[in-house]
Amino acid sequence: EVQLVESGGGLVQTGGSLRLSCAASGFTFDDYIIGWFRQAPGKEREGVACISSRDGSTYYADFVKGRFTISRDNAKNTVYLQMNSLEPDDTAVYYCAVEARPLLPVVHMYARAHDYWGRGTQVTVSS
Repeated sequence: EVQLVESGGGLVQTGGSLRLSCAASGFTFDDYIIGWFRQAPGKEREGVACISSRDGSTYYADFVKGRFTISRDNAKNTVYLQMNSLEPDDTAVYYCAVEARPLLPVVHMYARAHDYWGRGTQVTVSS
């Protein structure tokens, strides 16, 4: 069974930092997209950042504005999201997700393109 387990969420003050981790198991795909989405109460789930397992290409939402960095450790089958300069608007549940059969880059940041999901980790940024 494919499993994605997020960790690293928590409560931070405005301007603080967190590093989220997503440990993937139960599959060996040659080519896939793995990344982070978030959902705040009353809002739609939105893409944050994704990375290609094949060549390391990265994709970021505009609202990241250089504050977040996605990276991978293929040996550990883990992807990270380093979040700096956090703002209250970043408060959300952050989910790790996998697009098992990548299509066009334009769809990587859409939740509906992804096949597997973790259960999420809460990030709360206080004012």
